[in-house]
Amino acid sequence: MSDFVKVSRDGDVAIVIIDNPPVNALSFHVRDPLMHALVSLRGDVSVAAIVIACAGRTFVAGADITEFGKPVQQPDLRALIVTLETIAKPTVAAIHGTALGGGLELALGCHFRVADAGARLGLPEVKLGLLPGGGGTVRLPRLVGGVKALRMIVSGTPIGAAEAHAAGLVDAVFEGDLTTHAVNFAREIARKGGPFTPVRDRDDGLKETDLRAFDAEAADLARKARGLEAPIACAQAVRNAVTLPFDEALAAERALFVTLVGSDQSRAQRHLFFAEREAAKLPGKDTPKRRIARIGVIGAGTMGGGIAMAFANGGYPVTLLETSGEALQRGLGTIEKNYAVSVSRGSLTEDAKRQRLAQFKGSTDHADLAECDLIIEAVFEDMAVKKEVFGKLDAVAKPGAILATNTSYLDINEIAGSISRPQDVLGLHFFSPANVMKLLEIVRAEKTAPDALATVVDLARRIGKVAVVVGVCHGFVGNRMLAARGSESEALLLEGATPSQIDKAFTDFGWPMGPFQMGDLAGLDIGWRNRKARGLTAVIADTLCEQGRFGQKTGRGFYLYEAGARAGVPDPEVEALIRDKAAERGIEPRAIGAEEIIERTLYPMINEGAKILEEKIAARASDIDVVWVNGYGFPIGKGGPMFWAGLEGGARIVERLEHWFRQTGKDVFKPAPLLKRMAETGSWETDATA
Repeated sequence: MSDFVKVSRDGDVAIVIIDNPPVNALSFHVRDPLMHALVSLRGDVSVAAIVIACAGRTFVAGADITEFGKPVQQPDLRALIVTLETIAKPTVAAIHGTALGGGLELALGCHFRVADAGARLGLPEVKLGLLPGGGGTVRLPRLVGGVKALRMIVSGTPIGAAEAHAAGLVDAVFEGDLTTHAVNFAREIARKGGPFTPVRDRDDGLKETDLRAFDAEAADLARKARGLEAPIACAQAVRNAVTLPFDEALAAERALFVTLVGSDQSRAQRHLFFAEREAAKLPGKDTPKRRIARIGVIGAGTMGGGIAMAFANGGYPVTLLETSGEALQRGLGTIEKNYAVSVSRGSLTEDAKRQRLAQFKGSTDHADLAECDLIIEAVFEDMAVKKEVFGKLDAVAKPGAILATNTSYLDINEIAGSISRPQDVLGLHFFSPANVMKLLEIVRAEKTAPDALATVVDLARRIGKVAVVVGVCHGFVGNRMLAARGSESEALLLEGATPSQIDKAFTDFGWPMGPFQMGDLAGLDIGWRNRKARGLTAVIADTLCEQGRFGQKTGRGFYLYEAGARAGVPDPEVEALIRDKAAERGIEPRAIGAEEIIERTLYPMINEGAKILEEKIAARASDIDVVWVNGYGFPIGKGGPMFWAGLEGGARIVERLEHWFRQTGKDVFKPAPLLKRMAETGSWETDATA
């Protein structure tokens, strides 16, 4: 019928094939011919049953996100599903790969669903700040029950075919040629005769729903939403499905969807969706990639062990190097314990644990790194130490091996310049814990070869990381902006704000924790060491460290952690210390509100982001957003600092920065030229990116 929808026959069974690579998204150019096919087959008396399947690697993996917020061309997804539900002969969705979002909603419009054993099914719209807009919140509970539907829709996490079958979402699971199995299934169902009941008219799942258990779970999910609107709306929509007639619940779902799609939060989350994909793109699509078969990691401490686990989890064998057998065994033991915890939590099987541990080869001999294609050092953050390690790598690594540093701050050009193969050197800045955190800052040094860069960008995707390519400067993108964010933290303390007041302003904004909570968690000694190396001071934090107060690990930091508690409580000794230091400087404490705290911490961070763009350290403003959301906990619903700056208003940010510059005289408040330009144009584009 079209290039995107084709109809074939297997006897009396019609097979409708959607072919819209790469993920068979339900764009208008798919929906229109699909509607024509369904209407035609509905009236064809020679057709006993209809199978809807997809070409390529997946079933329909969602709607066309680029159409959100625009006038919808008809037929829309809802019209397709209504048409499916008017077909009296059995309709069967044959699901392979993934059935996500609109794809699963389309399948819910069919009488039956069969799946390949490896298929995954889900409604992930919440991750875009939305809820399923094609009836998913109303139909899914009718099959799997309200509580199961609530969990699936509010989390957005897909489930496997076996779980879907057990829950009643899928009617059969097959190995082998799925389309053939689906045709045979449809033919047998047709032979048995109807009537065939659409999902909308079933209520078995609703009858099984315990409303009190549902409400308790919904309340718990609401607490975890941390200010995000979509999870709350998803829960309400599913509850409507349980308590209201179908058509009323469907209308309520649509109203909630329309509200969400126009919200700043959904715009922010959709921005991040595209930003992550854009960040992974490099100029020169045909750049060759080097073969990566084995990874080497130097250092089996917290960071090195986490990096090694990230690659082992991705299926790569890892040679883990330490300076002594004792340190090596300690590191390998920690890795084994980490996997054991995953097994105890049910997120990893014992067999998978054994397979991952089998990927590790421990060594104390640099010569064992000769077989590695990528070697990452995760040793002490000191330039002399880094150069010594790279000197040894220069001697033992095979030609073409990529040599990476996990430094958070240091000049990678200087490291690369210390060896004979600077073209093979780059930065891979993992975030702790490296086996968990998604962000990977890939630092392009001055002489990094294009194929080395392309190789690690591709590798990051293979191990499940969100990669952002950045340039060389102190702290790169994330930590450089973090320093700007923290530049006023101590001043705010000395002027009258308490650590808990500042942290509350951050958590109210949407951060998972405030800067002092984060410092205590990471260890205050890390920042102390860095400041001393650079000749910098922070009067409150330095004094705490001199007193041995390093945060959670010592039971005392900015907060007091009683009996090993993970949540700190305000410490009168710290507040007294702040008052004493303020008095020494003649500073009279005053009341400081949350608005001032946000302006004096987040506005300088945005200003630093503008400088990073001016200097071409980051290629795009959206790359900065990806870094901050995935690596530092910037609220997802605000889209990252640079996107949020647009919501906040560039002119307001410039005006307030200039106000605080007049008040303090500090350079951190001087608006960058690009920020001023953005205030005028509303765009972060530079001459280089336009």
